[in-house]
Amino acid sequence: MALAPLRAERGYLPLEDHGLIGDGTTAALVGRDGAVVWLCAPRFDAPPVFCRLLDAARGGAFTVAPDVIVASGQRYIDDTGILVTEMQSPTGLLRVTDALTLRSGADLTEDAPAGRAELLRLAEVVEGSVDVRIEIAPYRGAAATEARGGLRLHCPARPELELWLTSSVDLAGMQRTVTLRAGERLHVALRFRCAHRHRRVPPEALLAATAEAWRRWASRIRYEGPERALVRRSAITLKMLDSFESGAVLAAPTSSLPEVIGGTRNWDYRYAWIRDAAFAVHAFRRIGLAAEAWGFLGWALDAIERDGRPKVLYDLDGDVPPPERICAELEGYRGSRPVRWGNAAVDQVQHDVFGEIVDCAYQWASHGGEIRPSLWARLTPLLDGAAREWRRPDHGVWEVRSVGRPFTYSAALCQVALDRAWRLAERHGLPGDVAGLRQEAEEIRRAILEEAWDPRAGALTAALGGGPLDASVLALPLRRVVPADHPRMIATTEAIARGLRAGDGLLYRYLPGDYDDGVATSDEGAFLLCSFWLVDNLTGQGRIDEALALYGQLCARASPLGLLPEQIDPATGAFVGNFPQAFSHVGLIASGVALSRALGRRAERGGGEQRAAGEGAAGAR
Repeated sequence: MALAPLRAERGYLPLEDHGLIGDGTTAALVGRDGAVVWLCAPRFDAPPVFCRLLDAARGGAFTVAPDVIVASGQRYIDDTGILVTEMQSPTGLLRVTDALTLRSGADLTEDAPAGRAELLRLAEVVEGSVDVRIEIAPYRGAAATEARGGLRLHCPARPELELWLTSSVDLAGMQRTVTLRAGERLHVALRFRCAHRHRRVPPEALLAATAEAWRRWASRIRYEGPERALVRRSAITLKMLDSFESGAVLAAPTSSLPEVIGGTRNWDYRYAWIRDAAFAVHAFRRIGLAAEAWGFLGWALDAIERDGRPKVLYDLDGDVPPPERICAELEGYRGSRPVRWGNAAVDQVQHDVFGEIVDCAYQWASHGGEIRPSLWARLTPLLDGAAREWRRPDHGVWEVRSVGRPFTYSAALCQVALDRAWRLAERHGLPGDVAGLRQEAEEIRRAILEEAWDPRAGALTAALGGGPLDASVLALPLRRVVPADHPRMIATTEAIARGLRAGDGLLYRYLPGDYDDGVATSDEGAFLLCSFWLVDNLTGQGRIDEALALYGQLCARASPLGLLPEQIDPATGAFVGNFPQAFSHVGLIASGVALSRALGRRAERGGGEQRAAGEGAAGAR
């Protein structure tokens, strides 16, 4: 592992200097400085216990580290969610291994909790001697009392939450420094949610059981294409954003990380978006993770069947998240206010949900799932909505907070709803006007190609009737609305690659100055998923070498741990936006699979041509 000096600014490490650990119920971010700076308990969308990520002075953290750090580095134990941080002090090298532990024998494909509600930190001195500082400081404070061989932490702001801190060294309070020499170790465990246990399990056994559960799950990943190690790590990262019990996949485990430092584009992403379902399911299925695909589909369809009216996003249980509110206490990452809890997009009108939901049902049925009459009855009004609403303004895939418009992507997903519906009805004998649905789907496709086309820009644009360039149009071939090699899609690909270029393979999703999105600050980073969509279009157009080169550039931007953010600052290469971002990892996997298949087809053609040439030569002889 390569060690490097820390680069903190005003007490904040770069986002890329953090690793993710998770147990399918919650997740934590651990910095290269040995501090857990983000943990929500008892689950992903609960209030944070530690959030120094959003306020270096007041957010609180859980630190196990040398008093002085000269350099540090991080790595994952192969094919697991267990993180190792090595920190060099002036007198020795400390290794800290972190895990949100899993039950012994846990099957991560089951729709059941696998975590022990326990954050385990195992510290060992590799060489020399190190003064190891142990400090736990929950957000908004806590009082510690000695109990049952450890500390019981009472958080006045969270009276319902019990925290227990146990350690192999005596903890008289919430801060202590211990001197360890080479070969010596200590462990500290923070337990929450029904946390106290009389039975003690050695920390090494807990780590071994956790590693075994992760490796058993990872053995199911099927991928041998470009950037194999990074694709596998992306799959594990997505699994750490997966609610094992419900099947929901979070957009990100964090809230309010800014899309530009000092800006106000700071959103809470600790929820599950329906549109993520279709993209994530495609990615999961293509690398052998059928259980996750089925789990997410089941969660999405359960939410719709229970609620009846489609929402843009849901909490982990498929319920409506709380209203968005601003937290005045926290200054935000590197002073980027505001910090938000909840997401107002839940109340927006976004017509693409019609297509996202029906496509989920289509994928469910295509792989053996049953479309019950009750579910079909829930889906049928969505078809009416898609046919009625596709020309009407909405807030679109980018969830603008301005007056809506008839976005091209939204119309395209209405087309997807009707297209998948007639196929479902025809294949499974479901009631419906197959011919009428097919005709309406084709009408929307024609309208997109004609009305979203701007001959001056030489591209399909953001909205029906024209508008600025919008990288979401690159998703049309992925949703099988317009083929990647359609002349207008080829031209659109070129126009977006040129007009939204942020440099070095990066794309803006749109240019805020040309695109009224209702947010006061105009700047933002380059949106990683859009660049992966560009890879997919180049692949679909047969430009495989270009696609492969771009894919390599994008993968090289992953952190040393293989993690990706929502966005990249084009000027500095720094990570911005919520982190790690599920959509970015979904894009990395999906583009890798598409490239792998294209390379395979090209190899087959090359082999066929060689065989034909050999047979021709043999005939000539």
